[in-house]
Amino acid sequence: MDVVTRMVADRPVVIFSRTTCCMSHAIKTLISGFGANLTVYELDEIPNGQQVERALQQMGCNPSVPAVFIGQQLVGGPNQVMSLQLRNQLVPLLTRAGAIWI
Repeated sequence: MDVVTRMVADRPVVIFSRTTCCMSHAIKTLISGFGANLTVYELDEIPNGQQVERALQQMGCNPSVPAVFIGQQLVGGPNQVMSLQLRNQLVPLLTRAGAIWI
C-alpha cells in the first residue's frame, strides 16, 4: 500500500486505470471534462503495474481499476464516482482538493 500512497502524494486527483478498460476511460473523461488537474497511471503500461494492482485490491478496490483518489483519499471506483456526480458532490470535492478552480 505504500507504493500507492507515494503515487498519490501531492496530487489532487489520481486515477489508476488500464488502457483497455472502458469504465476507466469513462471516469477519466468525466473528471477531465471539468478541467481537473489529474494524474493517470495506466497499470498495463507501468513496470510495477501488477504490484500496484495488488495494493489497490488490498485497499478494497474490487475491481482494481478504475480506482480514483481525490485529495489523496480513496474515493473508489466508477460506481462511487458516478454516485458523487449524481448527488452534485463531485465538483465540490474536486474543488476542495485543488484539482479545479471555479
